[in-house]
Amino acid sequence: MRRMLSWALPAFIALAVLQSGASAQDYPTRNVSILVPFAPGGGTDLIARTVAQKLEQKFGKSFIIENRPGAGTTIAANATVKAEPDGYTLMQATSGTMSMNPAIFKSLSYEPNKDLVPVALSAGVPFILAVNASLPVQNVADLIKLAKEKNLSYGSGGPGSFHHLNSELFSSMAGIKMTHVPYKGSVPAMTDLVSGQIDILFTDIGPAIQLIRAGKARAIGITSAKRAAAAPEIPPIAESGLPGYDTTAWQMLVAPGDTPRPIVEKLNAEVNAIMQGEEIRKQFVAMGLEPIGKGSVKELEAFVTSEAARWTPVIRNAGLAGSQ
Repeated sequence: MRRMLSWALPAFIALAVLQSGASAQDYPTRNVSILVPFAPGGGTDLIARTVAQKLEQKFGKSFIIENRPGAGTTIAANATVKAEPDGYTLMQATSGTMSMNPAIFKSLSYEPNKDLVPVALSAGVPFILAVNASLPVQNVADLIKLAKEKNLSYGSGGPGSFHHLNSELFSSMAGIKMTHVPYKGSVPAMTDLVSGQIDILFTDIGPAIQLIRAGKARAIGITSAKRAAAAPEIPPIAESGLPGYDTTAWQMLVAPGDTPRPIVEKLNAEVNAIMQGEEIRKQFVAMGLEPIGKGSVKELEAFVTSEAARWTPVIRNAGLAGSQ
């Protein structure tokens, strides 16, 4: 019996590996669902639909978008975690889903680095640091100096939003304190910035750039280390008065944690190739996004871990740990 087991176990493992490779080679044989944690029409939804269309063209199968908004992306995340790990349920996750929610939520029903596996890093979302047009500052250095002299207010799309955390990191690095004014979304926050109800706002490029170019608000920096293709006239915050500042929200296609690795790697290669296309680059830049499409699955796993380590102290310092 022992001899039989000693022979059979390696044979079983080898057969499983061969079957896994074969399933990846044939994948997909039917339609695939991509869960989106926001309502239709937003940036995450548009990214998912753009990628889905390209994957349909490549594989000849439908990649169907299912919008599951709510609860800080956890509704879609929980549904993905509970899905059959066969490659036919994916999720368009965010940096919040994968690296911030474990610190923000008091009780989270999934572990990002265990229950979800990164498939591909599709896009980065740099933010503009904008100020009310009447505020007497022209660059980040001016803003920091003014904030040390008087109390300034900053808006956000809500507690724990990337707008909020960008502001908290900025304040911490600059050694200043500002008053937080949360809104239910970035659009009403931008409206109040223009009208002078708040002084400062870290805002997505898409909804803000036309107002800024029309002179209704002033951009004094962008959060990414390099200038954004969608707004090349705006210098990085790191060059405008706060060295070392570099943040970008990101979008990542993920799958249930036990999805066969060959399937995950096949999708990784395909989405990376899609993101490198000139057509996609133009579409994403027009939306204020930076296409990425780089990194192996193993590299993306390490990236998610490093982002969690980076943002957890910011979340704690902002008093947001376990707040939801």
